[in-house]
Amino acid sequence: MTTRTIEISVGILVALGLAALFMLAMQVSNLTEYRNGDGYTVSAYFGNIGGLKVRAPVTVSGVRVGRVSAIRYDPERYQARVEMTISALHDYLPADTQASIYTAGLLGEQYIALEPGGEDEVLVDGSEIYFTQSAIVLEQVIGRIVTNMATQ
Repeated sequence: MTTRTIEISVGILVALGLAALFMLAMQVSNLTEYRNGDGYTVSAYFGNIGGLKVRAPVTVSGVRVGRVSAIRYDPERYQARVEMTISALHDYLPADTQASIYTAGLLGEQYIALEPGGEDEVLVDGSEIYFTQSAIVLEQVIGRIVTNMATQ
């Protein structure tokens, strides 16, 4: 009888452990935050997007206002075209808003940070953000430092 009780207890603990791992995986992958709510789509071109992925957060002053909805390569401009869906609640962003790619956290998750400009016109569905800053690639920075040290 005690063997049966131990087996049931172990089974319950294993099931709870698997459920906890599943919840952790959902949190890390941002799938729990993914919603196709109301919003408008804007695009921006970057020379290098680093490890930016679809569903990455789009923030203003650290507050999430949207998500990256698509990433494509534009063969005419030789740049990556990033489409972002901004929540309809945030329809006040000026047309001269700047978009930069930053890295957050220890895992290196990348996101887009928007810095509002001062124009009276606002971004609407289909707008393009012209002022962008690409992701900083650590290998390029190290390469430049090594090259500068070698020439001195």
